[in-house]
Amino acid sequence: MLDKYTKEQFWKLYEKISQELKETIFSEETANNILDICLRNGVEDERVSEVARYTGRVLMGILEPTDFQETLEKELKMEKNTAKKISQGINRFIFYPVKPALEELYKTEIMPIAKPNGSAPLPIEKADTSSLKDVYREAIE
Repeated sequence: MLDKYTKEQFWKLYEKISQELKETIFSEETANNILDICLRNGVEDERVSEVARYTGRVLMGILEPTDFQETLEKELKMEKNTAKKISQGINRFIFYPVKPALEELYKTEIMPIAKPNGSAPLPIEKADTSSLKDVYREAIE
């Protein structure tokens, strides 16, 4: 699915991304987040390093963030539910903090996974309870 890149090609791409994304790629916090997310979702094998690799590809502009979950499913043979949970965790803890830099890199707005449908929330109307009798209250003498 993903093209093969040489080390030289990776370094050329790396030079073009923002400093914020460079720091995120090599951050110890990023590595710890990836490991924690994978372990919480039952991925404890060599696939952890593969999740880190595909996360790095998103941060470098090679893999679209919207294709991340599908890539985990296809390339790493993950169950759909596991891939979804890992993708959501990576989005929340790694991609979201650098969202403006990713949007600039991909030149498109990155939508959160669980975004409301765009309409304003409906106001909550209170029911008229003035005519109802409260059966749980005892009479006071």
